Amino acid sequence: MFELRRTYRFCASHRFWRDDWSDDRNLQVFGKCALPHGHGHNYRFTLTIAGDPDPETGMTADLAALDALVAERVEKALDHRNLNAEVPEFKTLIPTGENLAKWIFDRVAPLLPRGELVEVSLQSDEALTATYRPHARR
Repeated sequence: MFELRRTYRFCASHRFWRDDWSDDRNLQVFGKCALPHGHGHNYRFTLTIAGDPDPETGMTADLAALDALVAERVEKALDHRNLNAEVPEFKTLIPTGENLAKWIFDRVAPLLPRGELVEVSLQSDEALTATYRPHARR
């Protein structure tokens, strides 16, 4: 069994906010992420695919097919978007790194042409990464 990691990038803006909280509570909990006009990130995300290499190609994943899948299902939906306004799920779900990592996993895993997607790590900046592993032990 091998693990292959492929990294992609997108740029997007967001705002963390709960309508059922006061302005003060939102600012206290979310800080600058709660500012009225939001802010943006140059995100990086890494997909970890597990599997055995294809006996003919020696590859664990078909990278061309993976790149096309990610371009269509993830980058097209997220890149240069306001996540709260333009991605339906994030109109009601706060677009944290954790929620974005799971969202990416859910859009890619069922359509992966070869191997098994076992992890998505999403880096918001140099100091913060969220990782989603659906089968990880607690």
